[in-house]
Amino acid sequence: MPLSQLLDWRLHLLVVVLSLGAELIGILKFPLGPGTLLLLPLFRFIPPVVSAAAGPVILLSIMPFIARFGSTIGPAIEQLISAGPALILQELGNLGTMLIAMPIAVVVLKMGREAIGATYSIAREPNIAIISDKYGLKGPEGVGVMGVYVVGTMFGTLWFALMAGYLTSLDIFDPRALAMACGVGSGSMVAACSGAIAGALPEMGEELLAFAGASNLLTYATGLYVSLFIALPVAERLFRFFSRKRSRSEDVMNDEEAKLASEALAEDRPENQLGKTAMVVAAVCVVGWVVNTINGASLIDAAPGMLILYVMTMLGLLVARVMPFYLPAIAWVSLVSILMTLPWFPGSGWITEQLGFVNFLAIVTPRQAGWKLVIISLLVFTGTYIGSAVVAQALL
Repeated sequence: MPLSQLLDWRLHLLVVVLSLGAELIGILKFPLGPGTLLLLPLFRFIPPVVSAAAGPVILLSIMPFIARFGSTIGPAIEQLISAGPALILQELGNLGTMLIAMPIAVVVLKMGREAIGATYSIAREPNIAIISDKYGLKGPEGVGVMGVYVVGTMFGTLWFALMAGYLTSLDIFDPRALAMACGVGSGSMVAACSGAIAGALPEMGEELLAFAGASNLLTYATGLYVSLFIALPVAERLFRFFSRKRSRSEDVMNDEEAKLASEALAEDRPENQLGKTAMVVAAVCVVGWVVNTINGASLIDAAPGMLILYVMTMLGLLVARVMPFYLPAIAWVSLVSILMTLPWFPGSGWITEQLGFVNFLAIVTPRQAGWKLVIISLLVFTGTYIGSAVVAQALL
């Protein structure tokens, strides 16, 4: 897409206005049974032309967000190292998402490659970035991951609260295992999930919340790499296994299409167009800097932190460009941000302090999710949570 279209001032002005409005509205909470229904002002209708122009910017918009959450890992490195094996290895339980959802998606619902994007993860921002980098968000894998993201944003918090409360009442799992499994979700999912368990067992409330919080931190630290190196390759293999009854010609066609799409994306990856990427990321950071004034800090206070995020992002992209082997740019951005905030990195204390003024949220335009993706999304959440609880229970 031409640089002029990516830097169209009307597109970025629209994003600023909509984001400011969303931040001002905030999250609307409605009690519903044992949980709370959260309505987030993330969904809006915009002209198709604007949406098409915004598509290629999604990956670049997520990168400063990746740098921001990576910067929370560096200062907590000692806590992560000292965490017990149950907390560290329960992340592998997230693979349970595919064991339940993939066969139903492919065999029962007859879904195509969108099943890969929909089932390989719980579809948080880093998972979207992985799919965007490897397949692009316009392809079936991108449709799958964005569909689960939309459903998770709308119903994920309530679903996790209901699951956690119900499983706690069955007295099958150790409550600490259920609390650790809460860490697989987003911040709102973790809060609702752990809150439901703590509400059922108030005498263990503080301990359970601590387990959930530590698990969530570890999920952010390791989840991106587990998704990239384990979950996605496994999802590819499972998709081929469950779709083996399809005609040989259809499989060949799908493989060829995926190969061509991957080759085309390799040329358009942000690290291969550093000049254009630098300008687009700068525009993204300016948007985030302005929006940050609502629930974050003033423009003056947040300026150093936002500049640091920009530098972290571009350094990660530069490393991705010069490395002789392929690793998605978001992984390098994450590693750079972790390195720069480690306690022994020069100036890490000041860097961490400045980043504390930035409440940066990735700005994305979710796609419409069909009814099949709604079903698969709920199965993904269920499989992820139960799989993580099973692993944590075994290790405890």
